[in-house]
Amino acid sequence: MTEKSAEEPKKGGLLKFLLLLALFAWVLRSFIVAPFMIPSGSMLPTMLVGDYLFVSKWPYGYSKHSFPFGIPSFDGRLLEDYPEHGDVVVFASPVDGKVVVKRVIGLPGDNVEMRDGTLILNGAPVSKVKLRDFALEVSPNSPCTVASGARQFIEPDADGNQICRYPAYKETLPNGVSYSVLDQSDTVGDNVGPFIVQPGYLFLMGDNRDASGDSRFASSLGQVPIENVMGRAEMNFWSTDGSSSYVLPWTWFTAMRGSRIGVTY
Repeated sequence: MTEKSAEEPKKGGLLKFLLLLALFAWVLRSFIVAPFMIPSGSMLPTMLVGDYLFVSKWPYGYSKHSFPFGIPSFDGRLLEDYPEHGDVVVFASPVDGKVVVKRVIGLPGDNVEMRDGTLILNGAPVSKVKLRDFALEVSPNSPCTVASGARQFIEPDADGNQICRYPAYKETLPNGVSYSVLDQSDTVGDNVGPFIVQPGYLFLMGDNRDASGDSRFASSLGQVPIENVMGRAEMNFWSTDGSSSYVLPWTWFTAMRGSRIGVTY
């Protein structure tokens, strides 16, 4: 009888610990930071397929999309603040609810258009300077996918690895934010707009301009309500080339892209 009574506090202590751990995890993911994995190449060359990054939750305030499973559910946004031009944000797509990452190009009231592959913001062409080709090592999750009409260009590097090359450019927004984009070929997204960004909405685009379903296309994404934003992309904490297996732990490290860890946005 005495032994049974001694076990009961131990069980109760374990349950309390697990509940506190779950509460801590919920608070951390809801209010401070959450992980996100890059599933596609729409943000190349900034983000690679297989990058794992931290998303900060506090910069723009909180909505139901900030919380796991949308609980608690409410309308609007608490402590609302808008992103800046050039921020990279993670959000829930208003089309299908999937979690997506794109770059903020237009804020409410902005006029956004594309002409011959050049971004035009509020009537002025955004600076676009040619860079050296972006070189991406071919791997299981990065098989050198190119946009429709573009030519696939693969060559070996000095170590014998297969390298995929993409035409790259540096864009600089009027607020001074610079980043690299890919412009692979002439596509329908190179000549669209103008779009006037609605109040309470954002105009978002992928850096891989010819392979991104974004605010240029209503059927893919359209303009995104600020309420749908979950947070701001901050830093990679892991990256894999897709060659690992969950059941073979040592492959987690052989597949690791070490140079990607610590990359900030």
